[in-house]
Amino acid sequence: MKYKHTDEKLVPFLAALCLFLSTIENAIPKPLPFLRLGLSNLPVILALFLLPKRKVLLLAAFKITAQGIISGTLFSYIFLFSAAGSFSSAIAMMALYSLLNKTDKLFTNERQLANISTIGISLTGSLASTIAQITLARFFLFGANTKYIAPILLISGLVTGLLLGIFSELFIQKSKWFNLVLKSEQSK
Repeated sequence: MKYKHTDEKLVPFLAALCLFLSTIENAIPKPLPFLRLGLSNLPVILALFLLPKRKVLLLAAFKITAQGIISGTLFSYIFLFSAAGSFSSAIAMMALYSLLNKTDKLFTNERQLANISTIGISLTGSLASTIAQITLARFFLFGANTKYIAPILLISGLVTGLLLGIFSELFIQKSKWFNLVLKSEQSK
């Protein structure tokens, strides 16, 4: 069976998936208000394999905006933290993916499975997001007291990044849909 799609259809689909996963994530009780599982990053990780980099950044922008609307934080400092974390995460994951796969052209359609697992990609994104948010917390909220919350953020970020990476790896290995879309991209 031949699967046909375009980036114009795939980006909105993945953005809707981000929105859905963000909604689920907001319904899950959190031990601390600022701790998130990062479920809505799954479509961004998948997009690394399926879309050109500029479309991955567009997806990240959709994800941030949708999360801001759903959580009611669109015009707050929380939105700034979310944007900084999401964009730094997307950029770090794209850089790692490109570095290890030599797909460094901004508008390339060449896609392949990475020479690194999605676990490494997810951990890289999680670390970049956490560092960006800790930096903002240091300069805008807590000042020098950020050092007390930084270890909690780093540990929780690494744990959730690891879990999301494992789930992403299993999804890529077992998903018929993902493999059909990937083969479609490779045949272009």
